[in-house]
Amino acid sequence: MTQGAHPSPARRTVLGAAGAAAVLGATTVLPAGTAHADEARGGEDRGGRGRGYRSLPVPTVIAHRGASGYRPEHTLGSYRHALDLGAHVIEQDLVPTRDGHLVCRHENDITGTTDVADHPEFASRKTTKTVDGTSYTGWFTEDFTLAELKTLRAKERIPGTRQENTLYDGRWTVPTFEEVLRWAEDEGRRRGREIWLHVETKHPTYFRGLGLGLEERLAGLLRRYGRHRANSPVFLQSFEPSSIQRLAKLVDSPRVVLLSGAATRPWDFVRAGDPRTVADLVTPAGLNWIASYAQGIGPTLDLVIPKDAGGRLGTPTTLVRDAHAEGLILHPYTHRNENAFLPADFRRGTDPNAYGDAFGALKRYLETGIDGIFSDNADTALLAAADLTARD
Repeated sequence: MTQGAHPSPARRTVLGAAGAAAVLGATTVLPAGTAHADEARGGEDRGGRGRGYRSLPVPTVIAHRGASGYRPEHTLGSYRHALDLGAHVIEQDLVPTRDGHLVCRHENDITGTTDVADHPEFASRKTTKTVDGTSYTGWFTEDFTLAELKTLRAKERIPGTRQENTLYDGRWTVPTFEEVLRWAEDEGRRRGREIWLHVETKHPTYFRGLGLGLEERLAGLLRRYGRHRANSPVFLQSFEPSSIQRLAKLVDSPRVVLLSGAATRPWDFVRAGDPRTVADLVTPAGLNWIASYAQGIGPTLDLVIPKDAGGRLGTPTTLVRDAHAEGLILHPYTHRNENAFLPADFRRGTDPNAYGDAFGALKRYLETGIDGIFSDNADTALLAAADLTARD
């Protein structure tokens, strides 16, 4: 991927002043027959509901697994706290139970995010599985019914880094996505605004092989709760392009292709024998292909600004410019406040768990013209976004 310069201040000024109406900078390309033209433009549908993703502030702050810097991830407590902090969008990751319910966990391996190891009645469920080519030993959602899973309690995933979060261990259960949809409706009424969700299908090829296809189940819930339209307050995301293509045939909700490291291949490409890597997908030709069925990309931050051998931020690539040229929005991942997760030039002190110069790093990323960012610390990202728009 070629290197490029920062976008001009004038462009950022337009984004800040005009808000989300200027996010795309080009007509969104949708598969034929998936949405009415007025909905594709982010306008209101004939029922008068929703203004579409162009109505979101730019840059959009997406609460990564909720307020996961402050509460155990993927719990209603984490989601609610993210709203209290002011996040524009709340993320969910979906995996299935044995009886086909979609639940919110970052992975189907629940060893580190629940108290399952403390339940002797489930000791025999511990096993080793290969998921997307990697071996894991633990307990997995697809081996539990929803009723069984609901006997477990959520806990902090990285207690060594976020010791304060362990205060909330055991406070919440694992939510189903349907519970989140009902929660979002209730919160929307209480707060007087749409509650936006950013929903990821996790390991869709793996689960389809088990007879637990995610897309049809997800589409059914979106239709049941009225989030299946092009202007619905939801993004659908996946690291597997074929999952997004499948969803494009089922619902009109906005769709985002997630992109990992440049040298990696999406797992569905591996299984299908497709030789393309992420590096191929972030070329103009690759982005044009993505734009034929999706409205955005979610690249790792390293694809926006690569790091040098010492872990320091280098020169931004042309990805923002190239994606915008194809009408795609960019929601890169993931900002976190702790030194361990920051570029080397923004770490402060020697404690990896201490906060570094998160604002400095965010300034560099937001100045590239990205349309949003996933953050474990939504309040920090919101302040950085306010700094950017104030300067513009």
